[in-house]
Amino acid sequence: MKSKELISGILKAAMMTPALCAALCLTQSCKDAKKVQEKTAVVKIDTARAYGHAVRLEFPGKVTAAQETNLAFQVAGKLRKIHGDAGTFIRKGQVIAELDDRDYKLQLNAAEAEYNSIKAEAERVFALYRDSATTAANYDKARYGLEQISAKYENCRNQLADTKLTAPFDGYVQKTYYDAPAIIGAGMPVVCFISSGNPEVEINIPGSEYSQFRKYRDFQAAFDFIQEKTMPLTLLNISPKANANQLYTVRFAITGNAGDIAPGMNTMVSMDCNAESGGRCSIPSSALFSKDGKSLVWILGSGNTVSAREVRVESFRSDGEAVISGGLEPGDIIVTSGVHKIAEGEKVKILPKASATNAGGLL
Repeated sequence: MKSKELISGILKAAMMTPALCAALCLTQSCKDAKKVQEKTAVVKIDTARAYGHAVRLEFPGKVTAAQETNLAFQVAGKLRKIHGDAGTFIRKGQVIAELDDRDYKLQLNAAEAEYNSIKAEAERVFALYRDSATTAANYDKARYGLEQISAKYENCRNQLADTKLTAPFDGYVQKTYYDAPAIIGAGMPVVCFISSGNPEVEINIPGSEYSQFRKYRDFQAAFDFIQEKTMPLTLLNISPKANANQLYTVRFAITGNAGDIAPGMNTMVSMDCNAESGGRCSIPSSALFSKDGKSLVWILGSGNTVSAREVRVESFRSDGEAVISGGLEPGDIIVTSGVHKIAEGEKVKILPKASATNAGGLL
């Protein structure tokens, strides 16, 4: 009886073995497929573009007054009055501030009296010299004395006139630094004065853009409070020397009526660059990686496989682009993300671009 049960168990086990093996093989195959799927890198791609074909750049800027100056007296004295507070409009030639001129009037009166006395004496000597009634030495002494007192008299007149500070152009009082009756030294700024004409726009650019800024054109300024409209700009000048931040200052004039645009406002300046490509390409700098001291990119080939290619980097731009002078042709498809996670000949999965109705890929 026991022999029969043993034989029956062996037969059942033999019948179950093929099914069990098949199940085990299927399970192992699924695990292997899952591992292969997990190893497939997901990357972003882009196309190498010919460098210099209407590259659009943007720089943050600030609106500044066309003319801004700190006005100061050329003589010292006690401040009598400032005509107007911050924001007051003053026309060219009108008095902005004045000093107490009492002492300067006294100096002028004394110089005028001395001038009249010496002038009268000199004229008598000149008359005698014409009649040959005096010597040439007396004539020269009278002439030099008259010239000396004339200069002193003119200086006193100028000092009295300098006790009044006048507007050098039509504009506004931006800021006052002192109130009457403060004692003001010669050359000390008293009023900050800005022009009333169309303001200007100022931006700062890095050295990489400064070297080829002459190739830029079509300058436009955009403002947050002016919806769907930009203001055309005209290039005025570029600073020939970098500032403390190693940036070069560029100034533009606002073409036409500036409207409500005022100094101090922030803006975004855009421009086009039509530089000749010269066989160069522009790619995102994120596509570059280094190996053995060489700069490389991944080229996407048939079957979505990648291969490394050495390139020659000319420069990096402020907009995140790299200029390639060798190793790439316009139209080459390159990997721009995940470049450090893939290997030569590996097959990759391309991340699809977000649709216009799914900005940011949130859906």
